[in-house]
Amino acid sequence: MILKTLRTLSFAAFALGVMACGSEGAAAEEKGAATKDSSTIISTQKETAMTDTTATKGDVKVRVNTTAGDFTVLLYGDTPKHQANFLKLVKEGYYNGTLFHRVIKDFMVQAGDPDSKTAAPGAALGSGGPGYQIDAEIEFPKHFHKRYALAAARQGDQVNPEKRSSGSQFYVVTGRAVPEGQLGQLEKQAKYTKMQDIFNRLTMEHKDEIMALRRNRDQAGLQALQDKLVKETEAAVANDGPMMTEEMKAAYTTVGGAPHLDGAYTVFGEVIEGKDVIDRIEKAETDGRDRPKEDVRITSMSIVEE
Repeated sequence: MILKTLRTLSFAAFALGVMACGSEGAAAEEKGAATKDSSTIISTQKETAMTDTTATKGDVKVRVNTTAGDFTVLLYGDTPKHQANFLKLVKEGYYNGTLFHRVIKDFMVQAGDPDSKTAAPGAALGSGGPGYQIDAEIEFPKHFHKRYALAAARQGDQVNPEKRSSGSQFYVVTGRAVPEGQLGQLEKQAKYTKMQDIFNRLTMEHKDEIMALRRNRDQAGLQALQDKLVKETEAAVANDGPMMTEEMKAAYTTVGGAPHLDGAYTVFGEVIEGKDVIDRIEKAETDGRDRPKEDVRITSMSIVEE
């Protein structure tokens, strides 16, 4: 994909235009099903509250027992809100009986929808949850979307610009290896994504001003504001170092992953044992909704005491 710079008028105009029609986009997102596009991981539940959990210090292991076999995940201590919430749900038995309801080969396997416990064959899933979201804890590039990374699903940016995570739905990355010759392009894409996020945040901060300029049909004012936000965005990344660490390059060119998701979703752990189970789940035959035709169910989870 040929990357555009922030100085491309079409991008900036689009970003400003989104502010004027965001409510329509939000409605469409909330009503939509989880997309088949492998560039997006979405929980379609409309979640509103925030978690109030006590952070746990240090990494914690959780054993996940499934009908396809057992695996162990390591929950990172530096994503404390996600760790604490996951442990809370484990202790409550929240995940017991839930399905891996969305599986896409060479991309990811997704679970955590409580509605899947009693779902009929072929039923649409992906909208269930505890009714709250978790603040984003995106520790990029420290944590990234390498194969077997554990990350949180979420609603799309139009209705969720803060990138808050679903209260329960999660996915394990499978992905594919990246040829070394594509690493430079991936690094450019990562920088562009960061610039886009900064620019979008700035437009949100100037929402009222943008709306007023649009109502007054002040194109000169919109252009001046657009130029100002572009300069602020460029200044924010001017002193950034490389977007891809040596660890990332090594992982993406060997075990693989989903680098296009980096910086957009919270990675809060990884599978450390039973990786062959994830490999099996990934290969499950699926229907038109990416749901395995033969249910793959989480039977229980437990905290591994050291």
